[in-house]
Amino acid sequence: MLEKIRAELLELHLELPKNNLVAWTSGNVSRRDPASGLVVIKPSGIRYEEMRAEHMVIVNLEGDIIEGNLKPSSDTASHLYIYREMPEVGGIVHTHSRYATAFAALGRSIPVYLTAQGDEFGGPIPCGGFALIGGEEIGQVVVESIGRSPAVLLKNHGVFTVGKDALSAVKTAVMVEDVAATVWLALQLGQPDEIPAHLVAKLNDRYQNVYGQK
Repeated sequence: MLEKIRAELLELHLELPKNNLVAWTSGNVSRRDPASGLVVIKPSGIRYEEMRAEHMVIVNLEGDIIEGNLKPSSDTASHLYIYREMPEVGGIVHTHSRYATAFAALGRSIPVYLTAQGDEFGGPIPCGGFALIGGEEIGQVVVESIGRSPAVLLKNHGVFTVGKDALSAVKTAVMVEDVAATVWLALQLGQPDEIPAHLVAKLNDRYQNVYGQK
């Protein structure tokens, strides 16, 4: 089932270590199939270099395994909670990327100090509260805290990003870490000025509606 999505997810999972967003077996990507509503997600505890498309697990929104011989990611329940509560979301990524997770360890949101953040996120990257892994609790914090941003930090934990599909969620995860690393470096030199909200709105509008090939 869903062979094309399984193959796509394998390629996208390999982007995580390539972009230094994960270590060993941490992190995961999922994709909701718009036709069936089923979700494809990474298996638990499989090293990225050993991962194959057929290892991906297909589940329904209630968490029942529809196809797959391996146990799905320990974050599956939280991914499914997000999909149920945010019907516009088609892809989710979770990472413990180093610089963004440093902000999460402090429970700190990332204000808009950079035009790149204004472009991509249209505002601060928020930080939600603490939740334990394994159930829906992390998904609940994501839904409560993410607001209009495509990304949210979780206190003492890491990063969740959402998108219309898995590719856009992976791109957002890459950009979260890039922004976090640059902001961290800036904070070592001094206190940067936050970009005013009305200018952030202009940056985001240009990036979303003018930038690139339309």
